Amino acid sequence: MRGVSRGDRQLWVRVLRFVAAVVGIAAIAYVPVTASDGFGFANYFSYFTILSNVGAAIVLLGGALLTPIGLWWQWFRGAVTTAMLITAIVYALLLSHIDVNLSGEWTNTVLHRLIPLVLLIDWAVFRPRVLPALSWLTWLAFPLVYGVYTLTRGPIVDWYPYPFIDPRSQGYLSMTLGVVVVFIGMTALSAGVYWLGTRGARSRPHAEPTAS
Repeated sequence: MRGVSRGDRQLWVRVLRFVAAVVGIAAIAYVPVTASDGFGFANYFSYFTILSNVGAAIVLLGGALLTPIGLWWQWFRGAVTTAMLITAIVYALLLSHIDVNLSGEWTNTVLHRLIPLVLLIDWAVFRPRVLPALSWLTWLAFPLVYGVYTLTRGPIVDWYPYPFIDPRSQGYLSMTLGVVVVFIGMTALSAGVYWLGTRGARSRPHAEPTAS
């Protein structure tokens, strides 16, 4: 019996990426679509979870429908994979026991568990051939900018997306210490994503599926 051809494998990878992207987009859209009038879109898109999942949808659709190549694309994949793993781990450790305003358990599961897992597998299997040595540091720009945005916007609108970055109940000192600890964890995670994506790259790295 003949094995699965390379072209068939490429097709299945594209199909699976596309399906995952559609599921993720559906989960992102579900909350505003089913919400009542006056839904706060600005607040909704101020969640790190939502922003990182938008990035994940771009990565998955790009890999499914196009054949993106080049260092910039691999860098973007790494940045989004890092952000999605931050989403999953922070949710599991700090947020799973509270209401994060995502209607239905299925949306929580998709956005905080399923899509991060898909991005991790995709990154581990289709590793970049090469990345700049300091990529893992630049990937931290997104959570850093997000933190500045949240702490700047929070006092203006009197709303913060997550308790650990909300100084109103715990004070700025306690919040700062907590955020520093979280950021140290993010740094280690980013370095881990870089290592996973480049390990063995000089021997036989997996390549992105190309059009047949």
